[in-house]
Amino acid sequence: MIVLVDAGSASAAEIVAGALQEHHRAIVMGDRTFGKGSVQTLLPLSQSTALRLTTARYYTPSGRSVQEGGITPDIAVPQLSDPDYKARPRLREADLRRHLINEIKVEDDVIQDDGKPDPRFAATSEELKKKGITDFQLHYALQTIGRLGKTQAAAVPAAGGRKSGTR
Repeated sequence: MIVLVDAGSASAAEIVAGALQEHHRAIVMGDRTFGKGSVQTLLPLSQSTALRLTTARYYTPSGRSVQEGGITPDIAVPQLSDPDYKARPRLREADLRRHLINEIKVEDDVIQDDGKPDPRFAATSEELKKKGITDFQLHYALQTIGRLGKTQAAAVPAAGGRKSGTR
């Protein structure tokens, strides 16, 4: 299974993606998620006002908070089919004023970027459009599933190789 995420994936969507990722039940693909790991409850004060109170935090099954940092995909795949992909501002929870701080911040900068562009992600939105690709992340995910299916089918032994009486 492949789960596509981006900066628009927030809150419960991040927890589902993180749980599937941690339990090795899915490959998370796309861009880093929004990073909203808190739950708010609205308490009505009058007909026209309410108090939004943070009442809980979301954690992945291993106890990792998604607050501020979000979920980092297993395979980073940019949305190249959007013409403004590189110029578009990236707004996440950590960018908002008065956001909830993640006290146990985990830094993902252990892996260094070699600065070389990835040849898999060199196409422009115009080139993709000419090929009929309107959603590059979805296209890449479907190609990946196809490759994984062929790999797993090749690893399955032939049914004729069993001994009689065994299961």
